[in-house]
Amino acid sequence: MAEPPPLKPGEAPGFNSFVYSLDLLLPIIDFGQEKAFNPGGGTQWLAYGLIAAGWVLATTIAAGLTRTLRRA
Repeated sequence: MAEPPPLKPGEAPGFNSFVYSLDLLLPIIDFGQEKAFNPGGGTQWLAYGLIAAGWVLATTIAAGLTRTLRRA
C-alpha cells in the first residue's frame, strides 16, 4: 500500500508505517502520525479497524488490571 497523503504538505513528519500503526492501535499514546496523515479508501477502513482493536485491547487490559488489583 502507498503511504497516505499528509494533511498539511511540508508540515507533516516523515511517514513511518510501523509508528503510524502503533499510533492508531494505542489510544492513549500519541506519536503524531495519526493527525498528520489522511488515509483513504481501503486504508481508511484498516485505520478504523486498528482504532477499534486498540480500544478493545485497552479495555481488556484495564479490566484485567482491575480484577488483579481486587484479588490482592
